[in-house]
Amino acid sequence: MRSRRPKVLHPLAGKPLVCHVVDVARRAGVDRCVAVVGPGEQAVRTALGDGVGYARQGEPLGTGHALAQAEPLASDAEHLLVLHGDVPLLTPETLSRLMHSHLEHDADLTFLTACVDEVGGYGEVRRDDENRVVEVVEAVDRDRSSAGRAEINGGIYCFRAAWVWPRLGAIPKAQNGEYYLTDLVGMAVREGARVVAVQAEDADEVRGINDRVQLAEAERVMRERIRRRHLLAGVTMVDPASTYIEADVTIGQDTVIHPNTTLGGGTVVGTECEIGPNSIVRDSSVGARCRIVASVVEGATLEEEVEVGPYSHLRPGSYLCRGVHVGNLAEVKNARLGPNTKMGHFSYIGDAEVGADVNIGAGTITCNFDGVRKQRTVIEDGAFIGSDTMLVAPVRVGRGARTGAGSVVNRDVPAGSTALGAPARVRRGQAARRGEREVSS
Repeated sequence: MRSRRPKVLHPLAGKPLVCHVVDVARRAGVDRCVAVVGPGEQAVRTALGDGVGYARQGEPLGTGHALAQAEPLASDAEHLLVLHGDVPLLTPETLSRLMHSHLEHDADLTFLTACVDEVGGYGEVRRDDENRVVEVVEAVDRDRSSAGRAEINGGIYCFRAAWVWPRLGAIPKAQNGEYYLTDLVGMAVREGARVVAVQAEDADEVRGINDRVQLAEAERVMRERIRRRHLLAGVTMVDPASTYIEADVTIGQDTVIHPNTTLGGGTVVGTECEIGPNSIVRDSSVGARCRIVASVVEGATLEEEVEVGPYSHLRPGSYLCRGVHVGNLAEVKNARLGPNTKMGHFSYIGDAEVGADVNIGAGTITCNFDGVRKQRTVIEDGAFIGSDTMLVAPVRVGRGARTGAGSVVNRDVPAGSTALGAPARVRRGQAARRGEREVSS
């Protein structure tokens, strides 16, 4: 990979390769996973978490040696499914079929194959007249003149544990000093063990990742699968080719995704939304009937019927209640905007608690950083914040209070009062409303 990052941690559709492998195993019904780790162990542990067991391979001596390191953690298992951390395009349906065939045939060894136009570096599966596997011929031993469509060994195995554990030590050492699981197929055939080969319907499933070209090809395949899944589930994509959806995203029915839109991380989008064009939504929750146009939303929560954009940015910690409107060129960070609050344009609301039915005029800024720490601003229900108001935190604007255009508010504004000027002075009650256009001294 020409990288300081372990290969299995390179991202594919938004998450590391090895996470795809573990996820597909679990979706196929495997409830216990053991990862064999080597260099980069801690980073792999961080990616997979505590729900996986870990066996350490101190020296990389091949796949057969790697499996042997897992025996102490899997010695009580009756059957083993062996996957590779750099083969991320497997589907749960194929793995389920592989495991079912292994059990149905009471096999000692079952492996996944695929038909390809060019064998390349894979081992080629040879069968007899009764369609039984007789051998797997590795690339180094194959006649170089042979070409054309062939069945290859995908390197994904089911083993009867009692059969495989004692035979790992009998795998011959390859010329490079490593021990490979592929040799077990020939060993099983020679012994007369029960060997079953299950063919994948799509050869892409056994595609391994060894460089960034192959990673890019796998990305294309994975993204096409993801888009197809959402389209068939009732999501509209105006231009699927320019729509990028990562693996863990959830989208509700009748949502429309416009061109040049990216949905990433653990984003959840509700029903009947309209996202894009030119929008990025990452690690966010978007309620039903929301509209996000040409904006960036990250680490935010939007309740139902929220509108954002164009050209706005919701940063982590933003929470927009039902019916909130954030217009163009606005930014919200670590702030909660109450139901039906309107923030039209050219404003920044950060580290704030904003109530319901508040009007935030153009150019309003919460001055939340005092040079040492972030301070909070509180705007209560029904307040009216005039254009170009600066709210110097910590500060509270009371229920139904108002600020005049251009005011610099550096002290609390009581409920029902109006603050005018720079610095702002408070005028109380109805008299304040009649005089709020005056310029204070």
